[in-house]
Amino acid sequence: MFLALLFPAIDPVLIEFGPLAVRWYSLAYIAGLLLGCVYMGRLAQRMPDVLSADVAMDFMTWATVGVILGGRVGYILFYKPAFYLDNPMQMMYVWQGGMSFHGGLLGVVLAGLLYTRRQKIPALVFADIVACAAPIGLFFGRIANFINSELYGRITDVPWAFVFPNGGPQPRHPSQLYEAALEGLVLFILVNVLWRTEFVRNRPGFAASVFILGYAAARSTVELFRQPDAHIGFLFLGSTMGQWLSVPMILVGLFFLIRSWRLTT
Repeated sequence: MFLALLFPAIDPVLIEFGPLAVRWYSLAYIAGLLLGCVYMGRLAQRMPDVLSADVAMDFMTWATVGVILGGRVGYILFYKPAFYLDNPMQMMYVWQGGMSFHGGLLGVVLAGLLYTRRQKIPALVFADIVACAAPIGLFFGRIANFINSELYGRITDVPWAFVFPNGGPQPRHPSQLYEAALEGLVLFILVNVLWRTEFVRNRPGFAASVFILGYAAARSTVELFRQPDAHIGFLFLGSTMGQWLSVPMILVGLFFLIRSWRLTT
């Protein structure tokens, strides 16, 4: 008989005002974006000759649009294209979940390119600042996934397993917490420690490349414990969609890492 930890009884809805509901999932996005941009502003103060601290908060609106639109479009295209083709109105039901990190990343990249071009600031330098702050949003997002009892792990007998309300009677890996630790805490420490060295700051794009590679490695590893989406299941040789979507990230990350290694400012 498997033992499991008691899943915390946290209502995904924090407060309700009639038909309106404030969800932890929404608060996670708000907290991640707000704290991330505030942190970017503090980092920008170390580079006053290149960036202004006001630039970070000014970018928050652009980042919000990029994350939401990119994340939603990415989920629709990568995970449920047939379903949303048959139910186009549900594309707008963001509050029901269904966001893709890989899509959100592409959305933020596009927003960042447009913003840096408009502000006439170095795109790769700005990308490094964004990369230092991005794990903050990832951490809060994964905690919200845990509260929502979604994206849970595979069945296991480890002593820290949980029986998730939406995951059946068997204990499962808390893969959301694994991702919060690796994609959030570990990646935050790694990228920020590196960025604080003169070697990395003098090579624009280096920190961003480490973030991309670090996320791809963390996501691919946690996918070994995470339950695949029911409508997709396992792919070639037991791989998952999350792992396949991380392959282009590895290629792009390696390209910019090698490129930035050869550069000096």
